[in-house]
Amino acid sequence: MFRMGQEEVEAVRRVVESGELFRVNNALQEADKFEKEWRETIGTDYAILLSSGTGALISALAGLGVGPGDEVIVPGYTFMASASAVLAVGAIPVLAEINETMTLDPADVEKKISKHTKGIIPVHICGYPADLDSICAIAKKHNLFVLEDACQADGGSYKGKRLGSIGDAGAFSFNHWKLLSAGEGGALVTNNRKVYERALIYHDGGAAFRPYTGDLTEPIFMGTQMRSSDIMGAIMRVQLTRMDGIIDDLRRVKAAMKERLAGCDLYKFAPSNDEAGDLGTTLPLQFHDAATARRFADAVNDRIKGTLVADSGKHIYYNWTPLMEHRGSHCDATNPYMLPQNQGLNMEYSDDMLPVTVDLVNRTYHVLLHCDWTEQDIENNAKMVLTICDEIR
Repeated sequence: MFRMGQEEVEAVRRVVESGELFRVNNALQEADKFEKEWRETIGTDYAILLSSGTGALISALAGLGVGPGDEVIVPGYTFMASASAVLAVGAIPVLAEINETMTLDPADVEKKISKHTKGIIPVHICGYPADLDSICAIAKKHNLFVLEDACQADGGSYKGKRLGSIGDAGAFSFNHWKLLSAGEGGALVTNNRKVYERALIYHDGGAAFRPYTGDLTEPIFMGTQMRSSDIMGAIMRVQLTRMDGIIDDLRRVKAAMKERLAGCDLYKFAPSNDEAGDLGTTLPLQFHDAATARRFADAVNDRIKGTLVADSGKHIYYNWTPLMEHRGSHCDATNPYMLPQNQGLNMEYSDDMLPVTVDLVNRTYHVLLHCDWTEQDIENNAKMVLTICDEIR
């Protein structure tokens, strides 16, 4: 969470005092209004506000028709939800390498495509735009969908277009750690009416009784419950008004930090697929070897305001223990790894299966930035990085 204040408090108060917290058939329609504002901001025809970013990914996959017998390619460096969403719809996540941009490597994606591959999930990790030109070209060549995981990149862009609007669908997260936040929450966007309708039905187990049912052309099926409340909608409407200002300030801070940290011979800045579209939340320092990166991380401890080593223990594939051990569901009968339709698919995982990803994660240090850093904060944090680099030479 970057900025939140009295405006969000008043928005919540307005909903609570109305007595209409449920988003369906109420007078305020905060969630409905946010969806309209979000799709206009991102530049898509449709948007759904959901209870989480993971829910957005799962609903998008359901909307895209993914199920048992399908493989979906995801990077080995992301939060586990990118892969668990694939399992949630009964399909198999196939892990692929990242490259120096810390995003999905298009060359390895192409190597991992099989006759069972249904789609690709590029992840805009830490706000870094993935190489969407290459990934979308590969997808078009092989008739695959592209689902952008923009859960860590609310409001970022790629070559002038907002992230999430370029693939067949996009997913966002609004949990506590994201650029925009309601504590929890997420959104799905798409330009495809069929994907939208199927995701709408899937995310709301009461879809058969909703006012929008008459507008749907897709048959109603049994979904789940990932609805938002109108409280979430109200908070997110205020958060959205803050978004561009937050991004502008983050990009200013990142540019200033890069200027001060340029020239150190122990690291380089990780390359970007679109530096102008980078969200600005994170500055990746790529050290020449893992040992130096570890010495740097050990020296930092809590000496720099807001930092994170790339290998947080959560975002590297070999720590996704349930996935690595094929525990894809609560019972064997619904475990995608045990379904007869998935036998013969690419589900062999090992700790050393993505050596490039492991190397990059082990030698990349992410400096987390904040939009409210002053010039003195920037100067102090940059000086500390350089001081530590001198200490570990």
